[in-house]
Amino acid sequence: MTEQPKGRTARPVRQASATTAGTRQRATKKKKKTSGAAAAAKRARISRTQRPAGMTIEDWQVALRRQFGREQDFRMKNVGEHPLFSDFEVHNPQSGRTYRVAVRGAALGDNYCSCPDFAVNTLGTCKHIEFVLARLGRTKKAARELGLGYQPPYSEIFLRYGAQRQIVCRPGSECPPAVRAALDRAFDASGVLRPEAAEEIPNLLARAEKRGHALRCYDDVYAYLARLRDRAHREEALARLFPRGVRSGSFAGLLKVPLYRYQREGALFAARTGRCLIADEMGLGKTVQAIAGAEILAKIAGVERVLVVCPTSLKHQWRQELAKFAGRDALVVEGFAHRRAAAYGAEAFYKITNYDVIRRDLDHIAHWQPDLVILDEAQRIKNWQTVTAQSVKRLESDYAIVLTGTPLENRLEELYSIVEVVDRFRLGPMFRFLAEHQQTDENGKVVGYRNLHAVSQTLAPLLIRRTKDEVLTELPERLEKRFFVPMTPAQMQFHEEAREVVARIVAKWRNYGFLSETDQQRLRAALQRMRMACNSTYLVDQETDHGHKADELVNHLEEIFEDPAAKVVVFSQWVRMHEIIVPRLKRRKWDHILFHGGVAGPKRKDLVQRFREDDRCRLFLSTDAGGLGLNLQHASAVMILDQPWNPALLEQRIGRVHRLGQQRPVRVVHFIARGTIEEGMLAVLAFKKSVFAGVLDGGENEVFLGGTKLKRFIDSVEKVTAAVPDASGPGLIEDAAGSLDREAAGDGRRRGDGEAAGRRGEAAALFDDPAWDEVFEAGKALVDKLGKALGVQIPTTIDVTARAPGEAEGGEAAGVARLLEGLPLDRLPPPESFLSHDEATGRPCLKLPMPEPSTVQGVLQLLGGLLRQ
Repeated sequence: MTEQPKGRTARPVRQASATTAGTRQRATKKKKKTSGAAAAAKRARISRTQRPAGMTIEDWQVALRRQFGREQDFRMKNVGEHPLFSDFEVHNPQSGRTYRVAVRGAALGDNYCSCPDFAVNTLGTCKHIEFVLARLGRTKKAARELGLGYQPPYSEIFLRYGAQRQIVCRPGSECPPAVRAALDRAFDASGVLRPEAAEEIPNLLARAEKRGHALRCYDDVYAYLARLRDRAHREEALARLFPRGVRSGSFAGLLKVPLYRYQREGALFAARTGRCLIADEMGLGKTVQAIAGAEILAKIAGVERVLVVCPTSLKHQWRQELAKFAGRDALVVEGFAHRRAAAYGAEAFYKITNYDVIRRDLDHIAHWQPDLVILDEAQRIKNWQTVTAQSVKRLESDYAIVLTGTPLENRLEELYSIVEVVDRFRLGPMFRFLAEHQQTDENGKVVGYRNLHAVSQTLAPLLIRRTKDEVLTELPERLEKRFFVPMTPAQMQFHEEAREVVARIVAKWRNYGFLSETDQQRLRAALQRMRMACNSTYLVDQETDHGHKADELVNHLEEIFEDPAAKVVVFSQWVRMHEIIVPRLKRRKWDHILFHGGVAGPKRKDLVQRFREDDRCRLFLSTDAGGLGLNLQHASAVMILDQPWNPALLEQRIGRVHRLGQQRPVRVVHFIARGTIEEGMLAVLAFKKSVFAGVLDGGENEVFLGGTKLKRFIDSVEKVTAAVPDASGPGLIEDAAGSLDREAAGDGRRRGDGEAAGRRGEAAALFDDPAWDEVFEAGKALVDKLGKALGVQIPTTIDVTARAPGEAEGGEAAGVARLLEGLPLDRLPPPESFLSHDEATGRPCLKLPMPEPSTVQGVLQLLGGLLRQ
């Protein structure tokens, strides 16, 4: 985009009666030319979401920054001496931030900016540089001078930001021969500092000053060299303090509790790297490793101020564990702004705050200047676009320990965002990182991931991760069961009404390949309604309580509480589910805790402490507010009342109990509503686990999604909302291996005699072909539409358990026998002979051969009889 030089304005056109036709014609041509140029510029605009054909990803990113920078309304101030080749301050009025831009020419890499993007993108430019170049190059003379570049009389030592950061030197035009010779010895032919000459920079500066030559060395060079020296000093100090590594006797007095071997390894890793990510599986004691790492850094690196950032619910738990493990008092930062400001000004080795206040407290934290920042449950910053994530990344400290058992839950961008806190250069620019590891379709939509092992190798110097299977063979076993709970008719009505909404929206997607934001919101709401109906109708209408899960939970608790020392944690996403459980507990006089997001932060620690220490309090009812960071290993059982979409969230729930410090086997029971969305969820959403394992646990190197994100979501929705038979059948228990046992005693005997059972089994085996499901669904849809058209309700199911008046219990078997009597099971045609698909919609439909006219007349008479009833 070409801008008008400052001070030049278009002359006003004076309208006069003597204006000639030629003048008007020239003016018209000029206007058309201007309009054409504007239109061409508009057509040439670079897309931010899709790379233009024939353009490399680097060229695309440079073009985007050039386009964006030249459109900004930044404020620019020359703080140097030369009108072009100088240092400039660029202020962004929207963000309030100011950056320094050094201009040395128009070519990529000639210039410098102090902004974070320039440091990471490896492009040699940024929007601030492009803004300054556009402003400076508005005249032909200035543009020509910028193109020729500039070699200042003074020499420079600066940090080059690229795929690998390098200290480089650019000799000035007036550099004396003696100084030039010294620079040549310290820097190679390409101007890069030789590794053995890192400590020579102060001598070079002194030599240049002695010769009267200006040799400039910028702050980021000193910072980079300081980090290299600090790491070398830490490694030497660690070797002295822990000469035998994890077997060193120095660990004996480090904390007040002994550490497992792998925990010692994690603490040494944190101290050696200085900035690291501990991504151990939940329950392996990441907290104690971070505390041990902090105490080691206090001994070898002089760390005196540690800031712990965690969710609000964990602040007081951190305070307790710091006292328990390290014997140190910690100051919890809480309350209104003035109280928090006073807390940051107080003396304390550890200060504990929460993510939500970081943005407001940045100035106070910067004034305190923490040496070490510990981020707990760091998945809170996985979305790099949030204010919280951006604020946390502005925290400055020499050392950082980031803790999370789930650094990657859904997308690679989440892992990138968390790693930025530890080392913003490690994964390179995000655009290149995603280009190397994302598989996209022709529209630029993500359809898979590749080269995941390379991500793991890149992160190895700063990430440590161990799983329970690897390091904790002594951890008590985890016994998981799935209990399938029947649905009541009232529940199924809510469930099916919502499923019809889902089906209509899915059909719209299939037909048009597009869903509006409103449709997407309706889809999410309907799916949520289906899941709530699986627990109880109370979650949907807040009036009735139809559902079996609460009662089945109580039945399980009665069995567990036969052990007088047993304690149980019950998880549900919804507080309303706990509300219908509480009256049942009160009737049995079972003391309990109700923990949810609405509980004030200061009260949460008291509730957790009471559950741990009060023998009479045996139940901890929790929403997912208790799924993060809480240590509830005093319990020995976990009851999961509803399945979360995210498998990592499910592991977080269980990991609160099945963790380090647990002394008993942990029983986990999942309550699954039979024939509902919950049962469908068991078989889908495995992709997230695959990506996680591929990056962190050596799993699949390539994972493909099979379509766009919305398409994959729709595919998953279709699977989890598909009808499952026996929605109202008896409860079933399924163990982790997938075996099923009838929960109801004598179920097979109650259902009837052997002959009827055999016939029913024969029929079940016959119709086990999945194709019959579509035939039955199409037939049911046909009857439903016929009934609606005639204004009547035609039954589409037969109650085979119904008994005739006076018929003895167990007579329902006779109903089964009557239903199957004479059925030619061995001569039924295959389902494909009945089933067809509509060419326009792809939906299944019935294909019925025309019978004899007499048969048609009989069917019509039968329908007439039904309508007269």
